[in-house]
Amino acid sequence: MADVSTRRDWLTEEEYWQDNFKRRPYVQSDRDFGFYRPAYRFGYEASDRYQGEDWDDVESNLRRDWDEYKDRGQSTWEQIKGAVRDAWDRVTGNRP
Repeated sequence: MADVSTRRDWLTEEEYWQDNFKRRPYVQSDRDFGFYRPAYRFGYEASDRYQGEDWDDVESNLRRDWDEYKDRGQSTWEQIKGAVRDAWDRVTGNRP
């Protein structure tokens, strides 16, 4: 788990994802950053809500939370799960 005192702020994360999202394996070529942005934000925020938890233990909760997330637009969990996981892993230290 990333130390809270060294946690990056959302604006830094957003900039990272805007620069890097096109290289992620789940990104569809006909979708722009605006489609994935809410998923990255959701994953970033979820890492706080479920601090210390493993992804596999909370994924069903995250799916439910996504369905209630006000900024999700028309996207489904299956469409954005990869982006949420990516942001989660980056914040929690499971990926660079």
